[in-house]
Amino acid sequence: MAEIALLGTALLFGGMVLYAFGFAAFIFSALPADAAGPVIRRAFPHFYLFVLAAAVLAGVFATPVDRPSALVLAAVAASTVLARQVLMPAVNAATDAGNARRFKALHGLSVLLTLAHIGAAGVVILRLAGA
Repeated sequence: MAEIALLGTALLFGGMVLYAFGFAAFIFSALPADAAGPVIRRAFPHFYLFVLAAAVLAGVFATPVDRPSALVLAAVAASTVLARQVLMPAVNAATDAGNARRFKALHGLSVLLTLAHIGAAGVVILRLAGA
């Protein structure tokens, strides 16, 4: 169980890092801004589903091994639902309305949330690895 929880959390951590610092940056460097925005917008719902599924799966396997880690992963999953269902539509609405100030604030919040998720997954990895 511990090994599966560790691998699941590592998948969560790696996937979030790859998306946040690899995929999104690549899309904006490879495509013009007017094309990159819609691609990212279409990709984000899938990203959030990945984070949700990986956090839940890792949390289920972490529960019998390390309850605090399971609770952290549950918090990641719960906040991901809010990000996907509330924050992401608000960011998109601000973009569609041309409200740059609101977009910057909401996008900044989504970036901070993703960084918090990455940090939380890193902490869980260290706990499960016995560091």
